[in-house]
Amino acid sequence: MFPSLKALRLRVREQAPARQALAARARRVLALAEADALSVTEIACTDPGCPDTETVILVMRARVPTRALKIGKPIEAVTDADVLDAEREAEKGGHGGGDLPSSRRRVEGLRHPR
Repeated sequence: MFPSLKALRLRVREQAPARQALAARARRVLALAEADALSVTEIACTDPGCPDTETVILVMRARVPTRALKIGKPIEAVTDADVLDAEREAEKGGHGGGDLPSSRRRVEGLRHPR
């Protein structure tokens, strides 16, 4: 069963420092430029074979398709090695993520700086 919206909002506020720290570490580990954007989100995954909690790091580089790095851990547990492993998986097109189709980027409001 999923937590209430009130509980989710409280969790988001409580994990803000960990999310900001992970975003800063991911920026450094992935060697992102100033023009590149990054988003860190923790989601509840209901897909079969998916961990209950998954951290998704969206990497939005200029003139490159948005890449979703998926890590099967809560934000607080994600290490630099996890970020690098997810990047390698995304490059291969594995479970660690991959490019989001341009139509999905538009729907989710994820646009690249051009």
